[in-house]
Amino acid sequence: MPQHPLNVNNEAVLAKIISFTAFKNAANNNSLKPFPCRFTRNQLRKSELKRKDTEERLKAEVAALQQELVVLNQSRKSRQSCVGAPPSPFPKLVVVTGIGLVSSLGANLEDSWQQLIAGKSGIQWYQPFPELEAYPLGLIGKQPAELKILTQQVVDSALKDAGLVAPLPDCAVVIGSSRSFQGAWELLAQQMYGYNPRQTSLNTGEVVIEDWLNYLPHMNAIAAARQIGATGIVLAPMAACATGIWAIAQAALLIKTGQCQRAIAGAVEAPITPLTLSGFQQMGALAKTGAYPFDLRREGLVLGEGAAVFVLESAELARQRQAKIYGEVLGFGLTTDAYHTNQLDPTGKSAIAAVQQCLKQSSLTPADIDYIHAHGTATQLNDRIESKLIQRLFPHQVAVSSTKGSSGHTLGASGALGIAFSLLALQQKILPPCVGLQTPEFDLNLVMAARQSEIQRVLCFSFGFGGQNAVVALGIAKC
Repeated sequence: MPQHPLNVNNEAVLAKIISFTAFKNAANNNSLKPFPCRFTRNQLRKSELKRKDTEERLKAEVAALQQELVVLNQSRKSRQSCVGAPPSPFPKLVVVTGIGLVSSLGANLEDSWQQLIAGKSGIQWYQPFPELEAYPLGLIGKQPAELKILTQQVVDSALKDAGLVAPLPDCAVVIGSSRSFQGAWELLAQQMYGYNPRQTSLNTGEVVIEDWLNYLPHMNAIAAARQIGATGIVLAPMAACATGIWAIAQAALLIKTGQCQRAIAGAVEAPITPLTLSGFQQMGALAKTGAYPFDLRREGLVLGEGAAVFVLESAELARQRQAKIYGEVLGFGLTTDAYHTNQLDPTGKSAIAAVQQCLKQSSLTPADIDYIHAHGTATQLNDRIESKLIQRLFPHQVAVSSTKGSSGHTLGASGALGIAFSLLALQQKILPPCVGLQTPEFDLNLVMAARQSEIQRVLCFSFGFGGQNAVVALGIAKC
């Protein structure tokens, strides 16, 4: 846990004040003592002038530091009065002022949300590649989507929703993807080996080996920066299925630590490619009929396309421009299992540590949480370990649901979609249902159908391959 910035600055101020006081006392004491007669009058005058100049300079520095201390203490008191809790490790509040989303449920945030709370699913049977069998998939259109187009769409939507217009030179960009341009790399590999793939939405003839630099994993975030005219910090996190929450956490940290006042952050995933489908099929992870999180009859995950990005701002900036606010990012927890390439640690100890880290940073207890947007992939192992974690840490009344039975598992974007749905749940006081769940296997307060609830604070979970654990706490903005 990093040092509290207020404590660091307080110590710097006190050290300076003590140093100045010691200097002044020493100077005053020395002024009472007779100087050796070998010093001339001119030398003594120069020495006295030098002492006074140093004293005035130190006075000015101490005055400036004392003023800084006043401002920092006011910020700390403001934080305490706003949330009724001890100050966070970081003084700045981070709020969400815009959301852009697209999923198999709908072409925008509102359509996707309405379909979700109505208990609908965007999962259907598709055979996007003739060389492979048909699967239940969560496609946005008739054919697999393109990463670049999805990103442009959600970035534009987020800015519009936030009431912002490009260029935004000081806006940080933190947009990740677990697969990034994998579809393009599969096409490039086919070209390299002399195989001419059929024309599809992924193969429009624009992907050529000469442009391979455009398909490096981080280039999607850089393209988003060009799109909005951002010339500051650009990050492209990749943390498997935890990528979306990782991106929000990184963006929130940039704002909390004063490195920027605004960021556009989230994750985009276009994972429907031959290699991805074949790989998950070989692992035995794909469902044969559909996604049923936490259900006795669950049989595996259903791959889905999706993207969600957010405009994050300091609360001060949002207030200054009178922006609408969806909610506040209270804190986050990030850990790794260091256990296995694609299996969760059965003890769940690192996942538990991520939850506890998030709660501590957010100044919350398990009893403060009203709703958990679970990772809930509908695989045997994930749902069992996640259920044990929730049962161990939280009281039974906390509401739990996973939205992957509705949207499909969007891999790196899944946490970002979960955050978007959780913010709407906070705003509209509606708990989203666990679509696909009919016969619960676990003793949890699972949301079978959308229902009204006066929720104030929620957690979103993401647990990815390689043991990537990410948890974020969201709440109603009170400042």
